[in-house]
Amino acid sequence: MKFSEFTYKRIDLEEAKKKIREITETVKNASSAEEQIEAVYRMNEVEKELSTASSLVYIRYTVNTKDEFYAKEREYNNRISPILEEEMQKYNEALLQSPFRTELEEKFGKVLFLNLELAMKGFSPEITELLQEESALQTQYQSLLAGAQIEFQGELYNLSQLGLLMQSQDREIRRAAYEAYGKFFDDNQEELDEIFDKLVKNRTEQAHRLGMKNFVELGYVRRQRNCYAPEAISDFRDQVVRDLVPVVCENKKTQAECIGVDNLKIYDDSFRFLDGNPVPQGTYEEIMEAGRRMYAEMSPETADFINMMFERELFDVVAKPGKATGGYCFDIPGYGCPFIFSNFNGTAGDVDVLTHEAGHAFADYMAEKHIDLVSNRLPSMEAAETHSMSMEFFATPWYELFFKHQTRKYEVSHLEGTLNFIPYGCLVDHFQQVVYEHPEMTPQERNEAWLNLEKRYCPYLDLEGIPFYERGAGWQRQNHIYATPFYYIDYCLAQTVALQFWLEIEKDWDKAWEKYREFVKRGGTDTFLGLVEGAGLTSPIEDGCIREIAGYASEWLKNHRI
Repeated sequence: MKFSEFTYKRIDLEEAKKKIREITETVKNASSAEEQIEAVYRMNEVEKELSTASSLVYIRYTVNTKDEFYAKEREYNNRISPILEEEMQKYNEALLQSPFRTELEEKFGKVLFLNLELAMKGFSPEITELLQEESALQTQYQSLLAGAQIEFQGELYNLSQLGLLMQSQDREIRRAAYEAYGKFFDDNQEELDEIFDKLVKNRTEQAHRLGMKNFVELGYVRRQRNCYAPEAISDFRDQVVRDLVPVVCENKKTQAECIGVDNLKIYDDSFRFLDGNPVPQGTYEEIMEAGRRMYAEMSPETADFINMMFERELFDVVAKPGKATGGYCFDIPGYGCPFIFSNFNGTAGDVDVLTHEAGHAFADYMAEKHIDLVSNRLPSMEAAETHSMSMEFFATPWYELFFKHQTRKYEVSHLEGTLNFIPYGCLVDHFQQVVYEHPEMTPQERNEAWLNLEKRYCPYLDLEGIPFYERGAGWQRQNHIYATPFYYIDYCLAQTVALQFWLEIEKDWDKAWEKYREFVKRGGTDTFLGLVEGAGLTSPIEDGCIREIAGYASEWLKNHRI
């Protein structure tokens, strides 16, 4: 069955509540572990049904935010989600208090119960209305960005489509494209500030009602951080500043020399080579066919995976009016498959996102084959992002299929981009910590905080000449800050592990792939740090991990300079 043929069935709130309550009562009244185990599997089917409906709505809405039917269905799902969460909390509590917990942990693993405990901390019926309001604000932000129509050189572009012009070989066009991009945010400054101000107050109130000091604590609970504390992240960010930022600054000096400028401006930041950045060679269809061939050759498992993805048409990757920005992979458990969403715009990012989101999709595919419970298939997001970011490196032997004569340029710029990203991701995370520790901040004070932190993590940036960035509002283009708070550091931790896979690939691709395949197959059956240790890799928060990676990568780039 193709994706277009997948049937959407609206969640019947009362029916869903009844099912959850019945299973909860079974758990409470069970006289044996076997009865509770059977109840867990029954709840797994309910969770699959609910998740499938939610995924189909989200995918079809983001593919076309102008679709009134799915826009209303998304509003409906956002409204009922906290109500269903309240029912699930009662089920979670019954499992946590089970007299057969030892047997259940032997059957399903201890991590499931660690995550249930966090879920209990992160929700109460007292915050139901706040969660509904938060969802509405997130949708408002996403719809605002998706509706952008920016006139540039006589043509209309959305934010994603401007990406190619922002990497133009002509510096004046780059500058003008950055200015046009920023002007959209300047023109909508009042609404963007208002949305975020409401989100900060809303999330802070959620934390207070749950008995927490601020949303930083609640944010960590919501992100299922079950194996490290905020202090570990602070130490990680310090390591990045100490051991990686100097390497990135050196890379930026090389970039400035390469493109022939004395001073690297914000509009030069993503422009790497004087004769142009590497771009995919071919049409959309040819790029997708290259992806099919790559995964067909990579391994038997990836061959089966990619055939399924193409046969069932589980992609929507071309930028178009009304489509939400960004890229993602969503699991559709009722149909046993993932879906990849992206916004191809003719840049190397098209290949990045194809390999990245396919990494998520392949992990979903493998977990679905090897793990019974949906809740055990999904790891914490640091591990999930390790799946995707590592896949970008495992694609290295096939880069030529996409880039032809520009392959070496892409390999160099991809590694540089990977290193450059980690400090930026730490900036996003640190900014959110400051904001939620000081929810009384005005919009101007938040912008000032962003500018100050930018100097710490990205000291090479020169923002002069582009008002949007100069006033410190650059963070407003980062969807995660509005939609998924405290998510971004997960990318940084994952990138650090992915770079370790890259070091393994440099030695022996086949052995590295064996490690990766086993890592992926384990899904969410262990904590993030447990999965990393199980793969024989170093914890990204261990002192010295960043230093080793940065040192090797720096030498590699010097030896492969173009």
